Amino acid sequence: MKNIEQYVEALVFASEQGIRLEEIIFCLQAALNTDIDSRKVNEVLLKIQHKYLEPALAIELVKINNGYQFLTKKAYHSVISQLQMQRSKRKLSQAALETLAIIAYKQPVTKVEIEQIRGVNCDYSIQKLLEKELIAIVGRAETIGKPILYATSDLFADYMGINSIKDMPTLNELNKNENAIGNQQE
Repeated sequence: MKNIEQYVEALVFASEQGIRLEEIIFCLQAALNTDIDSRKVNEVLLKIQHKYLEPALAIELVKINNGYQFLTKKAYHSVISQLQMQRSKRKLSQAALETLAIIAYKQPVTKVEIEQIRGVNCDYSIQKLLEKELIAIVGRAETIGKPILYATSDLFADYMGINSIKDMPTLNELNKNENAIGNQQE
């Protein structure tokens, strides 16, 4: 069978967790409509493991808990841990996401307006969004007390994976039944 090494390599790469030998065989047989010998797949896995022992490569094929997965070699763990720490700082709580959505759709908006929509205090969420630089202070409202106005920052589009605020779905698009999950008759 041609390209079995590439098929196995692709399966391991695409798997979010370790992929077991049985899963590899099942996927190969189902996709290629042919019988696959487990000894052949084991040989291919060993060949792939050997290939990734090359010092110029930063990843390796590792067998963990009866499954195979590509992992970063230990020499690169310090730089990967930095990436993970940076990304974990970017995760948002449900409250922060709700606050960010309100700001994105109603901007510029005051804290009082956000709290009226959410029905709860938003001090902590706003502070976290400012720290993560997803929102910015864009001025003061011309109302009593001159409250601070918030709007999304330039980083907001990057975080959301859009080119600009114009790429966000409209509120009408979000309310369509085709975007709903589950049975609407419940």
